[in-house]
Amino acid sequence: MRRARVLIPIAFALFVFVGLSFLLARGLAGSGTERSRVLALLRVQAAGDADGVLARLPACRREPACADATRDRVADLRREGAVQILNYQPSARLALTRKLGTARVAWRAGTTLPVVQCVRVRREGPLTGGAVELLSISAPIGGEAACPE
Repeated sequence: MRRARVLIPIAFALFVFVGLSFLLARGLAGSGTERSRVLALLRVQAAGDADGVLARLPACRREPACADATRDRVADLRREGAVQILNYQPSARLALTRKLGTARVAWRAGTTLPVVQCVRVRREGPLTGGAVELLSISAPIGGEAACPE
């Protein structure tokens, strides 16, 4: 009987610790998923594939004004060479529930000058599914400029 009084609280504490660790790990993995999706988007953009960009931005594709602006922007941002992310600031460090934010990415392709853009992102936390959806990508901004919230 005495042994059960000790083992039950230990088992409960272990269960809570493992559960919280799992949720935290899933929440932190969202930033990596977001960055990899932005990199894929930039590669398609640098290749000049407007339809490929819009395929990765379904919310933008549904809005005619956003889709038209994105097509024009992709034509202007066509670059040769491998795309490299120089600096990345995620839309959120940790999202436990649904969060809408803006990521800032500085990138270049080959030996071209860097381009800085803002990417609007909807992230789901581990409590709401863990999904990452890219919503839109901005025109280039100044090298030291901040993205709007």
